[in-house]
Amino acid sequence: MEIRPLTGPGELDLFNSFDYVLNEEIPGDLSTGHRRPEWLWVAVRDGRVTARAAWWSRHGDEKPMFMDILDVAPGHLDDGVRLIEAATVHAPEYVRFVPPDWRDHGHDWLHVLERSGARLFVERLRLQWQPGTPVRPTTGRLVFREPHAADELIGLMERVLDGTLDAHSRAELARMSPRECAAQQYHEELSRYPSPPEWWRVATLPDGDPVGFVIPAHNGYNPILAYIGVVPEHRGRGHIDDLLAEGTRLLAGQDVPRIRASTDLGNVPMAAAFARGGYAVLEHQVDMTW
Repeated sequence: MEIRPLTGPGELDLFNSFDYVLNEEIPGDLSTGHRRPEWLWVAVRDGRVTARAAWWSRHGDEKPMFMDILDVAPGHLDDGVRLIEAATVHAPEYVRFVPPDWRDHGHDWLHVLERSGARLFVERLRLQWQPGTPVRPTTGRLVFREPHAADELIGLMERVLDGTLDAHSRAELARMSPRECAAQQYHEELSRYPSPPEWWRVATLPDGDPVGFVIPAHNGYNPILAYIGVVPEHRGRGHIDDLLAEGTRLLAGQDVPRIRASTDLGNVPMAAAFARGGYAVLEHQVDMTW
């Protein structure tokens, strides 16, 4: 058996001998720097790929953020384990898109990950709004505007982290302050979206008291609602529905083909708000960590 990275884009057909939803994105990811040939690894026996793995990074990053492709041919679990052990590419997390009933079936990729020491971190809902789906009418309870400055939005993000149900945010809060967590997410994620920050909205009461924010964006693949939150003192009053509707309305006004969003399976209030807002479950996402 030979375990190695791809020698170049010319081997993509070899790599894509497994069927997975991300296959069609790989050429574009290579051209934009989200992937590199040396981050795409294969295990090959007699010219046949028995296992493959790939890693993804944010544009401009020198190291991958997570592994998001892992496939193993039936009967070749050991090849998958050996591939992960042999690869010189590393990331602390694995992400996979799965059907909602994924737990009812056996998965070789899961067995390989568990044998390599990975464990389930969180399961998330991936959601989609389609054009033509009704958008909640404006209630007039909130006033929406662009953030005055980065510090204002970071400050609101810091306040929203109080009592957050998001697993990744909770993990970050275990090793950094809320302010550091909010600043990191702003600078490493929100500010790097290719879409204009003029889409972002802060919501206030008519007297100017901030209630929350919504971040409509485009992540290079899809129009998304990147972040939505209500500050603690204004929760439980239905403001999340107004924020969600405002973000949806803004993106729908850009004549987008769809809007994507996601939330943790355990974040029941946010999942319910998306359902009320016309967002259907597209699939689930499994996040595993080492």
